[in-house]
Amino acid sequence: MPSSPTPTMDNHRVEGASGAAMAHTILILGGTTEARALANALAGRGDLAPVVSLAGRTAKPAAYPVPMRIGGFGGPEGLAAWLRTHNVAALIDATHPYAAQMSTNAAQAAALTGVPVLALRRPAWEPVAGDRWTEIAGAAEAVTALGTAPRRVFLALGRQELAPFEAAPQHAYLIRSVDPVEPKLAVPDAEYVLDRGPFDGAAEAALLARHRIEVIVAKNSGGTATYGKLTAARKLGIEVLLFRRPAVPEVQEVGTVAEAVAWLDRAVGGGR
Repeated sequence: MPSSPTPTMDNHRVEGASGAAMAHTILILGGTTEARALANALAGRGDLAPVVSLAGRTAKPAAYPVPMRIGGFGGPEGLAAWLRTHNVAALIDATHPYAAQMSTNAAQAAALTGVPVLALRRPAWEPVAGDRWTEIAGAAEAVTALGTAPRRVFLALGRQELAPFEAAPQHAYLIRSVDPVEPKLAVPDAEYVLDRGPFDGAAEAALLARHRIEVIVAKNSGGTATYGKLTAARKLGIEVLLFRRPAVPEVQEVGTVAEAVAWLDRAVGGGR
């Protein structure tokens, strides 16, 4: 039985791997609810050997039911080398909608190697009656949009997007993250909540009311796991500043796990 794939270009790791004779290696670029659901759908199939790659930004990522690789590849050339070295049959880009650089690397690596690539991308949220949304380019524009008067702000963002808000220390910030924010934001009034989704609307409404939140700053991530804050904002009449989605490469794209599984069955020539 052949050994399971391990990284060869760097010191990153593959966790929990187990080999599968004659199985097609499938690399899933993960870190999303959809990537986990796809891994669950493929786990245990004898014809496929999925490996999930995570960027490593979360200190303790939740376990997947398939081998996990942690860390970057070293750009599109590094990813292409990994695909060749491990004889990858298909590449699934199931990264976060805002991981535009990784999506670009995936598309370029697929072009370099000829490996079939599919993007599993969740649709963006769309406003409905009662929403008070303003679309913005990013954190710097959010700081401007918050204005100069002190406000109570819920930052529902990744740790990497927080630094620009130090330019607006007059606001009181509620910051939620999976891992602790280190160093803390250099502002006089910030409270931190450690939690991992999914978040339901009732709990989000209670959180927002308890902290007397006046405005939410978030990404248009799509999906159901973090939509609860928008349901709560609509109920409470709270303003929402949503980051505009970045441009991503044009590759074949699906919106559901079932469609991704069907594509894989066609792409590797062993359709069920």
